[in-house]
Amino acid sequence: MKEPNNKLGFILMSLTSLLFALQDGVSRYLADEYNVVLTVMIRFWFFAGFAIFLAHRNGGIRHAMRSHYPKMQIARSVIVALEICVTVAAFTILGLTETHAIFVCYPLIIVALSGPMLGEKIGWLRWSAVLIGFLGVLVIIRPGSGVFSPWALVPILGATMFALYGVMTRYVADKDDATTSFFYTGCIGAVIMSVIGMFFLEPIANKDLGWLLLLCLMGILGHWLLIKTYDVAEASAVQPFAYLQMPFAAIVGMFAFSETLRTNVAIGAAIIIGAGIFVLWRERNLNETRD
Repeated sequence: MKEPNNKLGFILMSLTSLLFALQDGVSRYLADEYNVVLTVMIRFWFFAGFAIFLAHRNGGIRHAMRSHYPKMQIARSVIVALEICVTVAAFTILGLTETHAIFVCYPLIIVALSGPMLGEKIGWLRWSAVLIGFLGVLVIIRPGSGVFSPWALVPILGATMFALYGVMTRYVADKDDATTSFFYTGCIGAVIMSVIGMFFLEPIANKDLGWLLLLCLMGILGHWLLIKTYDVAEASAVQPFAYLQMPFAAIVGMFAFSETLRTNVAIGAAIIIGAGIFVLWRERNLNETRD
């Protein structure tokens, strides 16, 4: 096994987070102009093409299609496709800043789901982190304060769907390799979005074709960088840098869409990120103890 290069991993994950934040900014612009389903459908067409390309380079299409959990692969792929629709819709409703501030709770939801779905033992410290992260979400959405918006539940739904996708991905990784999971995500996502998208077709103005192409290219490059990150570095070491997507998205939101960062949102996001980093730190220490 090759020696991990965590320093390079830190750089790659930071670039990945920046790219995904910029991609979300373009997604929000296009979602303001066109139906969310249409733009997500076109994104998945490019995603599927990239997945097929990677499969061809890593053993061929037949090898990529060979799964020990075909039903689970299909289910997780459908869930993540619909999750992207939900999250992009949240960008148009709440903005990039507040959506990302809430969405960063998904690693904590993964922890909560890992017990019943994967049979993992969740100790009291990690359960405490989950509860603290939930308190951070409450600080952001402020229920009962008179300013609570039920639309705040949209990014919570998106985060829950993405966490479910993450847990299912862990489950299939027991026997399926990354190429297989990536292939199913891209191709099944493209199929399900095409089926739904045929009811939401509309013409795209020439001025926005460049933005749409940029969105698709950033998605492909972002996923490639993410794959490269986990290829060269330890996942537990680089994961905290994924939280950079939240402040990057806030900067994009403030400069491109005149969003403001409310004090409660900043405090709540800091609580959630702190709880998430604690879980990662705790997991790494446990792994080192076992080793």
